[in-house]
Amino acid sequence: MKYLRVFIFVLVLASLACGMPNLSSLLNPLPSDNFSSSSSGWGTGTDSFSSVQYSNGGLTMQVFEPYYVTWSTPDVKVYENVHMEVDVANQGSDDEALFGFVCNEQGTTNAFYYIGVSPDGYYAFIKSSVVGDDVYLKEGFSDVISANSLSMRLGLDCANGSSTLYVNGQVIDTVSDSSYTSGSIGLFAASAEIRNSTAVIFDNFVTTKLGE
Repeated sequence: MKYLRVFIFVLVLASLACGMPNLSSLLNPLPSDNFSSSSSGWGTGTDSFSSVQYSNGGLTMQVFEPYYVTWSTPDVKVYENVHMEVDVANQGSDDEALFGFVCNEQGTTNAFYYIGVSPDGYYAFIKSSVVGDDVYLKEGFSDVISANSLSMRLGLDCANGSSTLYVNGQVIDTVSDSSYTSGSIGLFAASAEIRNSTAVIFDNFVTTKLGE
């Protein structure tokens, strides 16, 4: 049975901080961050629609408008075939808010995958493009997500041609799509219908190469 949740999101790119040139994997290891330093490079900012700030011991995202997405990246480098993990604490009151990972973002455009979960157990693999509406590649509900709605460890395989979502180490679902095979990575939060009800804290972000 297919579950459909309609999000007509307005996409907003949080300010990006440029990183050092990718000289080598030793000089530029894959991103990891406990967000203890506000100078670690993630894009931040606050306006009337959303806020991304280093606060509350992590990277805090709030969304003030209904059906709105905000996101941030640690740099503007291109990555491929990586696994990401992050702790997320839900501080909001909307069970339909969506939060999770940005995968294979194409530069500073609205072309990327965003894959996330909602406190009520919903999950979605979504493809955004510069033209046209977002495409829901796969969606559904999981008892694993709803049972850990306040705090969970999210994981994502962001690969060339497929993505796999994890919650607390358990596979939730996998989707295949090869529209974007590499790109920037990051985190996002998206609101549903209720205004001023989306707030999440991300912490202990880690990236590794798939297969390592």
